[in-house]
Amino acid sequence: MRDGIQTLVALGPVPNPDDSEWYWTTFEAAVDGIVPPVSDLEAQALLTLFGPEESQNGFGLACALVHLIETAPTPWPKEEPQVTDGYWLRLLYARQRGA
Repeated sequence: MRDGIQTLVALGPVPNPDDSEWYWTTFEAAVDGIVPPVSDLEAQALLTLFGPEESQNGFGLACALVHLIETAPTPWPKEEPQVTDGYWLRLLYARQRGA
């Protein structure tokens, strides 16, 4: 797994409005530093950054993660997410299904 993805995963989930400016800036820089495509292992790691809330979108950062994950050779997530798994995982699954 590339260093940039390890750094991003170590930061934690997509920022929410209550997070510090430092967290927003650092998270955005880490996302911007990832050059697609990502490997399957990297895509799996990026999936862990989505929270359960639709509002946790990071003002576009969640969309950037979706696009990165979609560059992996395998469509992720492999199994249909539950409602409690969060909006972004359900969106990824629906997009791969063509819904």
